[in-house]
Amino acid sequence: MANSAPRSSPLALTVLALLHYKPLHPYGIQRLVKDWGKEQVVNVRQRASLYRTIERLNGEGLIAVRETGRDQQYPERTVYEVTDAGRDTARAWLEEMLSAPKQEFPEFPAALSNLLLLTPGEVADLLQRRADALAEQLDGLQTALAAEAERGLPRVTRLETEYLRAVTAAELDWARAVVEDLRAGGLSWSKEQLDAVAEGPVQD
Repeated sequence: MANSAPRSSPLALTVLALLHYKPLHPYGIQRLVKDWGKEQVVNVRQRASLYRTIERLNGEGLIAVRETGRDQQYPERTVYEVTDAGRDTARAWLEEMLSAPKQEFPEFPAALSNLLLLTPGEVADLLQRRADALAEQLDGLQTALAAEAERGLPRVTRLETEYLRAVTAAELDWARAVVEDLRAGGLSWSKEQLDAVAEGPVQD
């Protein structure tokens, strides 16, 4: 039976991309992700997930062990390098991720689809809390962009932050508008309405 194609993920792509620059050990990869601000788009808070991703990429032949070293300050460290197959795979993943919108299932739209469990007032309060959090995130993204620009980094290295800022700003505007409609009574529902919907259309 033929082997399946390597499975892409944001973290796997980032590992391959960083190894394009130079061979690295896992701690070096984690440090670069944070230093370059990529923790906004890939999750490296759990080191175990990074190690699992590295093991998988190694098992699939996309990266290989360059050397294993030890010094007085650190335990034994395995340094990895990207293989030719890894370079080709990273390019293929990148082309697909950039060009083809993927059907994803984030939790927020799932929560919105079940708002009928709450009252309009409860939803307004909760979305207001979300809007406050989004406003704080937006301030952080704007600060990060300004800091990156001051460091003289080329715009291509800031595009993910630009995108996150644009998406966050759009969601913030939407959340505030929905809260306003809820507070003003332009968006409301009742148990009687929901019961009628649950019964379905009246049959002749």
